[in-house]
Amino acid sequence: MTTQKVETATAAEEAAVFAVLTLAFSGDPATRWTWPDPKTYLEAFPPFAKAFGGAAFGAGSAHRIGSAGAALWLPPGVGSDEAAIGALMQRTADVKTAADGPQIMQQMARYHPKEPHWYLPLIGIDPAHQGRGLGGALMRHATEICDRERVPAYLESSNLRNVPLYQRHGFEVMGKIQAGSSPVITPMLRWPQRR
Repeated sequence: MTTQKVETATAAEEAAVFAVLTLAFSGDPATRWTWPDPKTYLEAFPPFAKAFGGAAFGAGSAHRIGSAGAALWLPPGVGSDEAAIGALMQRTADVKTAADGPQIMQQMARYHPKEPHWYLPLIGIDPAHQGRGLGGALMRHATEICDRERVPAYLESSNLRNVPLYQRHGFEVMGKIQAGSSPVITPMLRWPQRR
């Protein structure tokens, strides 16, 4: 039985966290649309995860549940490495989907809140441990911080199956992000709640 104890992941645990996220996103519609070739996916996803959410390690907001699941949250004032993401996408994204990528990024930027907020670039559970409440435990841990600080939280769900999980934790659908042949990405916002 896997524990549901959420701990802060350290910089020394970065590679292990990226490994869990790589497994978790191996069936993700948007991720595999970007990198449909398995070899390219396995090579590109860890540096993508580092550029997208790696700043969470320095901010103390990288969370893990053992080696079964992880979430990389960016607190207010901390952002993704957009230049590294752009360069990686240009080098590695599938030719058939690369044309729609910039439109997806533009749409994401339109939904991203302007006020201070917590942003969730990546959350994932190793498929061997899914269905045990670990994603909910990671979400609860972070939303309690947002509520204490009275700050909203924002995410984009790249898998429609996960939208109900986020809704159970107070996130509301803001719209729909989609371009060309891309799968739907769902931007979601959560206002702080009183406990």
